Amino acid sequence: MATETESAHAALHARHRAVLPDWLATYYARPIELTHGEGRHVWDAEGRRYLDFFGGILTTMTAHALPEVTAAVTEQAGRILHTSTLYLSRQAVELAEHIARLSGIPDARVFFTTSGTEANDTALLLATTYRGSNQILALRNSYHGRSFSAIGITGNSAWSPTSLSPLQTLYVHGGVRTRGPYAHLSDAEFTAACVADLEEMLGQASGTVAALIAEPIQGVGGFTSGPDGLLAAFKRVLDRHGILWITDEVQTGWGRTGEHFWGWQAHGQAGPPDILTFAKGVGNGLSMGGVVARAEVMNCLGANSISTFGGSPITTAGALANLGYLIDHDLQGNARRVGGMLRSRLESIAAGLDIVREVRGRGLMLGVELVEPGTDTPSATAASLVLEAAREQGVLIGKGGRAGNALRIAPPLSLTVAEAEEGAEALAAALKHAQSTMEGTAV
Repeated sequence: MATETESAHAALHARHRAVLPDWLATYYARPIELTHGEGRHVWDAEGRRYLDFFGGILTTMTAHALPEVTAAVTEQAGRILHTSTLYLSRQAVELAEHIARLSGIPDARVFFTTSGTEANDTALLLATTYRGSNQILALRNSYHGRSFSAIGITGNSAWSPTSLSPLQTLYVHGGVRTRGPYAHLSDAEFTAACVADLEEMLGQASGTVAALIAEPIQGVGGFTSGPDGLLAAFKRVLDRHGILWITDEVQTGWGRTGEHFWGWQAHGQAGPPDILTFAKGVGNGLSMGGVVARAEVMNCLGANSISTFGGSPITTAGALANLGYLIDHDLQGNARRVGGMLRSRLESIAAGLDIVREVRGRGLMLGVELVEPGTDTPSATAASLVLEAAREQGVLIGKGGRAGNALRIAPPLSLTVAEAEEGAEALAAALKHAQSTMEGTAV
């Protein structure tokens, strides 16, 4: 007989399915309700504790219930929650000044939004207006959000529900290093081949191209990326044509990769991007995103515009506290050190498993690509098995990739060595369980 807690959970799930869209995905055969968190841990409605290795899709950047953020939000909530951009906001100005300095973009202007989708939507508006063109270059396997225009530049068919778009999108190679026609090449040869592909695409374009938008590490795509310097090589071509470079830092920003504060800095040999978009981690769970662009580009819009909720007093107060904590505690350095150790542990675990094709990523943005045992065939089944088994081991992870076969590991950047070891042990058990299950099924 079901317990009272189990019955309540089943009832909530039934209500969810009755009133929310069928396409609104949830994890796990038996979805869980998370009720509270602290540090790198969260608890479900049944009282079970989990080590959070996904951070609400890379959004809980520093820690759950970080006291500094909680205090800032509480204090601001006691004064005023909302004003809009029609009025001056001290917190918004201070946060914009801080982000403009950190961005690396000269003469930067900052516009706040409520999400990464909205940030990318705004970047597309700026680029197409500035260049007088609706042609956009994007990488294959890309994902840039859920809005109509963002879906129009998504190169990952699993997340593109419509072929209709206000944009003409031209897709180029470069997002996936170890699959596709250039996988066998050296890094230098791979970069040259991708640049040749870009040149060829521009030769076929009809009229002016507005911008190239690219994630330095593709998030939903399974934490894939091209070699360091690839986007710099692209920028040299773009500059000859006056085409803008938009770097989508929604998942790679704020030091998550460890080696750099922004993902674009691994490709900075030809200079900074023209436009940078951000979201997720800066608010640590608050609804916060934004666009940074050089003034000439940001100020190109001729019509009036405001943002009702973007850069609200409460989200900017929380983001200021969160960003201050991240920098004061060198969480970028922690991501580099602990992330490097975690990757080494995962590589060691993977060496003895036939379902793991590749461990990739950097810092605390790590991916594990899974395949049918002993083959090169992507396996979404393996990823689902590991996801469920990891939960049973007390660790929450994500998944992605074009075939849904990549594990996504992205804990808060304050992750400790002990917690990384704990998570690695749990993932080792989950991966071994998945392999044995699949081998048993194949017999």
